[in-house]
Amino acid sequence: MSTSEPETSRSSDDRCTPDALLHSAPGAGLGPEDLVLAAGRDITPANLEWARRKLDSEGPAAIEKLLP
Repeated sequence: MSTSEPETSRSSDDRCTPDALLHSAPGAGLGPEDLVLAAGRDITPANLEWARRKLDSEGPAAIEKLLP
C-alpha cells in the first residue's frame, strides 16, 4: 500500500523549502555567542573562547558546519 499522494492533492505545507532559504547567511553579524548556541552549548567563558578561535580559523562559514 502506497502512502504517497498525487502532487495535486498535497497541501502547500508539504512542499520543499527552497535551498536559498535554508542557509544561515554567514557574515550577517555572526558572533561567538551565535556559534556557541548553534553548537548546543551553554554560554560560558570557555565556550565563548572556543567560538572565537573557531571563527578566527574558519570565518563566518563555521556556523554552516553546525546548522543543517
